[in-house]
Amino acid sequence: MTASEASPTPRGALAKIEAILRPHLDPQETEAEAGAAPGPKATISLGALSDLMEERAFGLLLLVLALPCCLPFVYILPQLVALPMVVLAAQMAMGRRAPWLPETLRKRRLPVAAMLDVVTRAQRYGGWLERFAHPRLPAFTGDRATRIIGALLIVPCLSILVPLPLTNTVPGIGVALTAIGLIERDAVFVVLGLLAALIWVAILAIGGPALIYFLISFLLNRGAPA
Repeated sequence: MTASEASPTPRGALAKIEAILRPHLDPQETEAEAGAAPGPKATISLGALSDLMEERAFGLLLLVLALPCCLPFVYILPQLVALPMVVLAAQMAMGRRAPWLPETLRKRRLPVAAMLDVVTRAQRYGGWLERFAHPRLPAFTGDRATRIIGALLIVPCLSILVPLPLTNTVPGIGVALTAIGLIERDAVFVVLGLLAALIWVAILAIGGPALIYFLISFLLNRGAPA
């Protein structure tokens, strides 16, 4: 039996990410899940994660970083991953073929168990979406198109970077869908992801100031003498 037969390549982007992360999970953390005393938490640097992604690293990295932003009740991780997402999108816009991260970002460490938990939850609630992804309209995921996609992705990634309510979940979902489209060469997923993210950011940009103005006017009128 060959090595490839012994460990077949997992199908689906989420399964690939899980296969990359799981070997880095500390055995003590697995024992802690079974009821043993918890040990030190295993982490993986963003640089090591990027190196392990190999082909289609932009799509896989954007997906693994966007997942914590998609799911409710996930804290700390979105703040860790937002800036690298902006850097990756900007590099796509500049036409880079492979991601490059400055040393400060390469050294940023992510908790392996927490990332695996996010991947598991994503597989449970949205993994069925991957079954619909397959190569479609290849011209819209080629090198030239990728530069445009990267430029457009900067907008939702910047939204995720803003630490305010409603700024990360829908943009995170949009980035994740776009990333799956890049991985599977599926232009339909790319377009749906970009539309969802950009429309939501536009709603926030237009409706946010209007809502603040309304609240200030309401409070001022309420406090004014009759």
